[in-house]
Amino acid sequence: MKVYQVFHDQVDRNGYRPFIHIPREAAQKYAPAAIDFTYAQAQIVVEKLRQQFDAAGYGPGDRVAIALDNRADFFLLFLALNALDISVVPLNSEQHSHELGHVIGHSDASLIVSLPEHRDKLAKAVQTIEAAVPIVDYERTLAALPLTETSVMPLDDAALVYTSGSTGQPKGCLLSEDYFVHVGDWYRDLGGYCALEPECERLLTPLPTFHVNALVFSFMAMLSTGGCIVQLDRFHPSSWWGTVRNAKATVIHYLGVMPAMLLARPPESTDDFSGQIKFGFGAGVEPEHHAAFESRFGFPLTEGWAMTETGAAACIMANTDPRHVGTRCIGRVPAAIEYSILDAQGKKTRIDEPGELLVRASGPDRRRAFFSGYYKDEQATTEAWQGGWFHTGDVVRESADGYLFFVERKKNIIRRSGENIAISEIEATLLQHKAVDVCAVAPVRDSIRGEEVFACIVLCPDVMPSLDAALEIFNFCKGRLAYYKTPGYFAFIKEIPTTTTQKIKRGDMKVLSAELVTSDKTLDFRHLKRRENSKDRKTTSLGVTEDI
Repeated sequence: MKVYQVFHDQVDRNGYRPFIHIPREAAQKYAPAAIDFTYAQAQIVVEKLRQQFDAAGYGPGDRVAIALDNRADFFLLFLALNALDISVVPLNSEQHSHELGHVIGHSDASLIVSLPEHRDKLAKAVQTIEAAVPIVDYERTLAALPLTETSVMPLDDAALVYTSGSTGQPKGCLLSEDYFVHVGDWYRDLGGYCALEPECERLLTPLPTFHVNALVFSFMAMLSTGGCIVQLDRFHPSSWWGTVRNAKATVIHYLGVMPAMLLARPPESTDDFSGQIKFGFGAGVEPEHHAAFESRFGFPLTEGWAMTETGAAACIMANTDPRHVGTRCIGRVPAAIEYSILDAQGKKTRIDEPGELLVRASGPDRRRAFFSGYYKDEQATTEAWQGGWFHTGDVVRESADGYLFFVERKKNIIRRSGENIAISEIEATLLQHKAVDVCAVAPVRDSIRGEEVFACIVLCPDVMPSLDAALEIFNFCKGRLAYYKTPGYFAFIKEIPTTTTQKIKRGDMKVLSAELVTSDKTLDFRHLKRRENSKDRKTTSLGVTEDI
């Protein structure tokens, strides 16, 4: 079944019910009031868009890159394109032009649909690639789509989503119609603490539409149950609870950074949301914050595990008792998933012994509803599915009663505020600076963001360690990487720990970075890590900007 068909069925059944709500606070930069669509109202816009793209010759075989941020227009355009069997490539507009250029060029996008404020950056991105990809303004010129010839090579994917891998450039994950629909069915039937009541729920999320949580999980959960998606522009701690209350949210999606920031705010008499919110759905809450959050705000944070590559085909949730609150428990593995936990030698681990999690679907089709592969990277796809199992790169342990607990990532990835950051990409950027001789990057713990980027640098012989040198390297990185990828900490050292074959000892780097981060040898630039146009954002007493 197509995503559009799921939507069309809900239009027939629940045309008058709310489908999308953009609160006033999230829409204030471009609209005078909150934005609301019922299913029937959305269908009118979707049909108009479908006709426009159809008339211009777009159809099966085309991919359209979308830079519409977290607006309702993103979902409406996605549905219209899906009706024509056109795959979408969600863009992260906060990335630099060369980062966007990689995604646009690698995805073979036929067209870019953009908000006006992103057009110049996207034009620069297109200049970095060989293909001439037209850019149209969603608000002004969408009716004048450039004509194209319908492709004779239909695509199997409904979306191509790029996720940072451990080897540098982001990989494109091919997501099929079955992937999307399976997520909706899975969430609808999940039950326990995460039970959804048909045609009643209002699911609020601040997460970006270029990630599968908002693009697939929250969107398909509401689409499959006739509920309403409440989409925020991003997470604003200072106005969060007022927005939640006014939007009448019954479910929220979160990242681990959010509970930490909300707990840091002064207690109020209206903190108890036990009568409104059924549950929070997310991952990564710090153990010391889990019980404190639930006690103060009155609803459970149900922790889980999944990846872009797995979707709901191998999603594990702690949605039934005992949830083992405050232990990084991700629940029991359901019968629909087969799993194995292997140590470094490839042998099955014992009880409570950490090892890499391997997963696959139960039944004859081991890859059913997983991603369809990495686009243009058959080797990486084969490696990920080595031995008939999907190798997650995540380390877990299993207790005697069959519950899994997240331990760490095996891959060279830093997880900061929900973003996967490839260590190799940061190191490659640092090495482009003329003052950097050798470098190594590692994650360090951050009580708010989960992890932060720590860079250890050996300077060239003619460069002296100084604050000015560090600031120059920081700005160099900031000019080439999305703000969240730029190292928050710098330390100048004499030698990087390496093996006899000159490979970086990643384990030693983690230990060294953890020691250095509290020393006077480390320079802290976290306060300078801000997204574009964020100069007017406040800084909390914890030294972090209020919005993520």
